[in-house]
Amino acid sequence: GHEAVLSCPNVSNVSLLLVTWKRNCSSCCVLSYRRDRNQTSRLNCSERITWKYSPVSDPALHIYPVNLRDEGNYTCETVNSEGNFHFFFSLTVIVPPVVTLTRDKSRVAVCQASAGKPPADISWIPASNHSSEEEFYHLNGTVTRVNYFGWANSSFPSVTCLVTHPAMN
Repeated sequence: GHEAVLSCPNVSNVSLLLVTWKRNCSSCCVLSYRRDRNQTSRLNCSERITWKYSPVSDPALHIYPVNLRDEGNYTCETVNSEGNFHFFFSLTVIVPPVVTLTRDKSRVAVCQASAGKPPADISWIPASNHSSEEEFYHLNGTVTRVNYFGWANSSFPSVTCLVTHPAMN
């Protein structure tokens, strides 16, 4: 849902003649700009994939909003009077999980981190050896983790679920 910007550096002070962005897969997006004709072309690119500014001043690739299907390897090729230059980028999409905390009638606390990528880590405060965890893998590459904390026979008045994930503070 956020934006991704892949910068394509100009390695010299010589003006670019051609800039081409490619996603490294068959029938994927190709975005290019040819300076001598002031011509931009798009092949198999959605409207979400475009130049960040202008390919003349800054040939950065802009993807907004990013989704899981955008994950992969990208190549920027620049051409100027000094030669051809290739820059390679790997885009990894991180998805924050949706967190829920519930408890059932038998005093089992259930902490669930749904559809995260990578999977979230779940721990409890206070720490306990009386917890168990399940994982559910989804077709889109996300993972749901469910952690159960049994405190029916404990002296703790309450427990806290701590969910950590690279996309969350």
